[in-house]
Amino acid sequence: MSHLLKVGELKGTYHTDEDIWRTFTIVLSSKSVKSSTYKYALIKAIIENLYNVNENYELSYNQLAYTFAKVYWNLIVHHNLLHQNRGKSAKVVSIIKEEQERNSIPPEMVFDKLDDTLQVKLTGKIKTTMKQNVFGALYGDTQGMFYAFDHRTETLRLHPTVHTFMLKYQRLIIHLTNYHMAAMIESLNEVPSINYLLEKVEYIAQRSSLRPFEKLLLSHFNAQCFYCHKPLSGQKRTTHVDHFIPWSFVQSDQVWNLVLSCNTCNTRKSDKLPVRRFLDDIMERNETLQQSNDTHIKRLMENYHDNKVLMLYEYSMKNGFDQIWTP
Repeated sequence: MSHLLKVGELKGTYHTDEDIWRTFTIVLSSKSVKSSTYKYALIKAIIENLYNVNENYELSYNQLAYTFAKVYWNLIVHHNLLHQNRGKSAKVVSIIKEEQERNSIPPEMVFDKLDDTLQVKLTGKIKTTMKQNVFGALYGDTQGMFYAFDHRTETLRLHPTVHTFMLKYQRLIIHLTNYHMAAMIESLNEVPSINYLLEKVEYIAQRSSLRPFEKLLLSHFNAQCFYCHKPLSGQKRTTHVDHFIPWSFVQSDQVWNLVLSCNTCNTRKSDKLPVRRFLDDIMERNETLQQSNDTHIKRLMENYHDNKVLMLYEYSMKNGFDQIWTP
């Protein structure tokens, strides 16, 4: 009955990679009680927020609930995968369907295009469901090894060695989680095949548009390509927003990892890492953002520090992103 816990404390001071893999395998195996896809969605939410932890390795429930809401909105509304639970319907499905019908939202509408007020409302409702059914359940399956949590402060604190482990094996963990989540959804819904579902599960976290970030960056910096420095004007150099560290590794959109780019550089860079000399440039650029008086920018940069970009760069190389691109 671990899902009923309101507080869970970390167990163990240090865990080896072998210890963590063993526990993670149990979570994904038939030994774990999986009555819904909730545990997979929480793992995806943690992975998306790995680089948003504060100095105490803490994440807020709101951060995790936002990703959780985005995952399920896009599965339930955008892809019509309504069965996420064995037995009675999952609470998250009824919450989302009620808001969709109340606001007459068409099925093609993805989460990131919703009105901010509705996003906040959904996140709050789903956070309540996560308190009741999610945080304690995964905590129990991992035997308190992965994280501590507290409903009163609404924080989840990752074990430092587990945080490092997730960074080191991030790409593999994402693939494993997506596969097992897709397999469960396939067993609950009438769909063509798991390959059809994998594509849906792999990309539900991605934003539909980076245009808000384009406007934000253009309001603080000159309209020139971060890489080749050519002006972003004219038909051949349409403004793009590029993930400095590839999205396929980071799996989230953070302003400190986004840069303005011309069409040529963005296309040629694709899913590669930029040459290391650009690290100093992006850290200097981010320092400028940190000094901004804009409250929106301050919120987006709240848990940023230069080590994040350095850490991202190093761990992405360890995860197989070893093709280096230079303009």
